Amino acid sequence: MKLALLSDLHANRQALEAVWDHAREQGFDQLVLLGDYVDYGADPCWTVDFVMARVAEGAIAVKGNHDDALSVDSHHSLGAHVQQSLNWTRQQLSAQHKDFIAALPLTARLGDCLITHANAHAPAEWGYIHSRLEATRSLYATDARFVFCGHMHDPHLYHVSTTGKLGEFIPVDGVAIELSPARRWLAIPGSVGQPRDGNPAACYAMFDTDTEALTFHRVPYNHEAAADQILKAGLPPELAERLQHGR
Repeated sequence: MKLALLSDLHANRQALEAVWDHAREQGFDQLVLLGDYVDYGADPCWTVDFVMARVAEGAIAVKGNHDDALSVDSHHSLGAHVQQSLNWTRQQLSAQHKDFIAALPLTARLGDCLITHANAHAPAEWGYIHSRLEATRSLYATDARFVFCGHMHDPHLYHVSTTGKLGEFIPVDGVAIELSPARRWLAIPGSVGQPRDGNPAACYAMFDTDTEALTFHRVPYNHEAAADQILKAGLPPELAERLQHGR
């Protein structure tokens, strides 16, 4: 089975449309959505409609921290510019949108793959995976051989051997990586809607469960149009600038 792994869409319609077209050209059997469908971007309603439609078709979707923060009862520590865009997003979404997002799970399991937004060891606390140690902590929290996380907007791959040796590397666009059965793996496909590694091209990944090969993809899109929509919506200018520079 071939999985298409999309994370951190962040209401960026232009990026999502480009990635969706690319993924369908590549061909896949199962769509996996790793959270953060809203906030930052100017098209939250369109994006949530897309997620709802794909879930109705059989996609797997988990909740991200920005999705969770839609609830007025949430206790997320977010910056002032995030609060502004989050408040704006709440006003755009319908009750149906909010109910759908609120009902999403924090984790999902598909065979030997664990799917979550932030991490596997404490998914409700929304901690980031910045290092090998944090990645290994997640891997040891589950018996799944493969853990797929969002949250971090940079594509990355971590692994641990049966002897506890840790490793990591930054993937190369379009190059298939064979995931050795002698190791356990944690992959972060990067962000569709807001990459932050200095490259404005959207990120996603494909995983073939039969060959155990993982391929990270970068997809150029009209980030200038997405940035312009953010400005027209009256959202903070820094949210538009991030898209221009992939930061």
